[in-house]
Amino acid sequence: MKKLERSRHNQMLAGVCGGIAHYFDVDPTLVRIITVILFFVTAVFPIPVAYIILAVIMPNEGDSVE
Repeated sequence: MKKLERSRHNQMLAGVCGGIAHYFDVDPTLVRIITVILFFVTAVFPIPVAYIILAVIMPNEGDSVE
C-alpha cells in the first residue's frame, strides 16, 4: 500500500517534493520544477503556504504507525 510521506533521503527543504515524487513514481526534479513554475504562475503566495502545510501534516518516511 502506497503512503504519502515526506522523503528523508531525497529532500532539499522538508522532503515534501521528494515524497510526492516517490508516491507518484516520478523524478523528484520534475516535481520540484513543476512546483517552481506553479510558484510564479499562482502569484507566489499559495505554493509556499501549501508547502508549509504539507511539511507539517505529512509524516516522515518510516514514522507512520501501522
